[in-house]
Amino acid sequence: MPIKIPDTLPARETLQAEDVDLIDSTSAALQDIRPMKVLLLNLMPKKVQTEIQYARLLGASPLQVELTLMTTASYTPKNTGKDHLIEFYRTLDDIRDEFYDALIVTGAPIETLPFEDVKYWQELKDIIQWSRTHVFRRLGICWGAQSLMKVLYNVEKYPIKKKLFGVYDHRLRQDSGTRLMQGFIDRFPMPVSRYTANRFEDITEAGLTVLAESEQSGVGMARCQRSGDLFILNHLEYDADTLGQEYLRDKDAGVTTPIPENYYPDDDDSLEPINRWRPYAFLLFNNFINELYQDTPFELTQIKDRHHRAVITKD
Repeated sequence: MPIKIPDTLPARETLQAEDVDLIDSTSAALQDIRPMKVLLLNLMPKKVQTEIQYARLLGASPLQVELTLMTTASYTPKNTGKDHLIEFYRTLDDIRDEFYDALIVTGAPIETLPFEDVKYWQELKDIIQWSRTHVFRRLGICWGAQSLMKVLYNVEKYPIKKKLFGVYDHRLRQDSGTRLMQGFIDRFPMPVSRYTANRFEDITEAGLTVLAESEQSGVGMARCQRSGDLFILNHLEYDADTLGQEYLRDKDAGVTTPIPENYYPDDDDSLEPINRWRPYAFLLFNNFINELYQDTPFELTQIKDRHHRAVITKD
């Protein structure tokens, strides 16, 4: 099944060129099914590039996915035109009364800042708290995963001595969720680009399950088995050249950044990197959407009732 995105979204042209299965609003309205409603909170500065990366993965699902783009109202990014944000993006006030199957929170290049120093931190906390009663399941990527774990489970992030930068093998743990990780092999690669880390013991003490970890880069993926919320601390969604663009950007800016490990063939930055992780990105997102379809209520307004019952049970 195709993914539904705004008909005039600039990313559409790139996605069509890649043969990603898209559907326009008119055709989607004629289909007698309920699409999976996914809200993408895009915190990356290059919004269009990130839209393509996630729409590509969501569009590979056999289910119809309706993607809504979201941004913060309290901070306007410098790398995306205001007209683009106004036309295609929604804020919390715009969708406050809506319900969604999933909320995806992307990474953001601000991880060296304490959470409280991020300009839109209070707004992000409000969005996450709102999602408890209006979203069935959450998925965080890199800093987005860290922020979700902080707000929902009070899991801290910690600075590390040097930037974790490269493509690292991750070991699939035996206690990982079977449906979500179905089709994965015992070791799989994930791109990593961050200056902070989350500790294994903090994650497990918060009641979360570590699904994958790396000897070099630590915890790579964790999950709340009760809610199904998923936290990916690395970047399966990255294009083949994304790490290379980061490396060259830092190099041109005079920032001392080592060549990304296990990325360029023979560590030669004149050679084209090979995207060894994309099959796992498609597999994970496909599993996530399929699992979501099996678990989520048909009437999304029931999410509020479920949260109310959980609060009463907890009390």
